[in-house]
Amino acid sequence: MKQKDIALILVIVVFSGVVSFIVSGAVFAPAKDRQQNVEVVDPITANFTDPDDTYFNSNAVDPTQLIQIGTSTNPTPFNGTTQ
Repeated sequence: MKQKDIALILVIVVFSGVVSFIVSGAVFAPAKDRQQNVEVVDPITANFTDPDDTYFNSNAVDPTQLIQIGTSTNPTPFNGTTQ
């Protein structure tokens, strides 16, 4: 490269840097405009209230229990044979 080419590249780099700085200052908001108020959240505690007895009672059906209908001991009920 010739000396004139290096000087031209340096001028272009400096010019584009200055233009980028000016444009970024116009596009991005300054720090004072980026402040925002937010809600304050209550801290989480380990204390829980008892659930409502209408939905959570000791006589309710437990959906996690295994339900067996009938007394069939056939291990493959869908193959068409009976034991």
